[in-house]
Amino acid sequence: MTASLSLILAASAMIGCGIYLVLERSLTRVLVGVVMLGNGVNVLFLISGGPPGRAPIVDESDASAMSDPLPQALVLTAIVISLATAAFVLAMAYRSWQLTGHDDVQDDVEDRAIRRLAAADAASDSYDLSSGEGEGELEMPEEEGSPA
Repeated sequence: MTASLSLILAASAMIGCGIYLVLERSLTRVLVGVVMLGNGVNVLFLISGGPPGRAPIVDESDASAMSDPLPQALVLTAIVISLATAAFVLAMAYRSWQLTGHDDVQDDVEDRAIRRLAAADAASDSYDLSSGEGEGELEMPEEEGSPA
């Protein structure tokens, strides 16, 4: 089985650009990234299908001359899934535009509060999971002047 190098390069470029765009904060760029990623995966599915051959339902010839219908079915399924994902991201971008006037994803207020509380927590800094401490019961620190 031989694959076209230009198709492999085109698919890898689409997947790479799609992953880069999905990691952006703007939902319109995420939308374009999802579409590019889906198209790149579809091209890879078709490359993996092997060389073109006769249709499997036309006649009863030998199986080696027929094309494999499974990658084509997977591509049809992937098209439906990427269309639904693109519609969902488009709806989120439109709703974000209605509410805030832009489609950038913002940090959550609760995440920032939890991060700030975790940074101020001195007890958590002394608890080390990598050294094996913390397994079993937790020990309470001894206070000054307590009988031991």
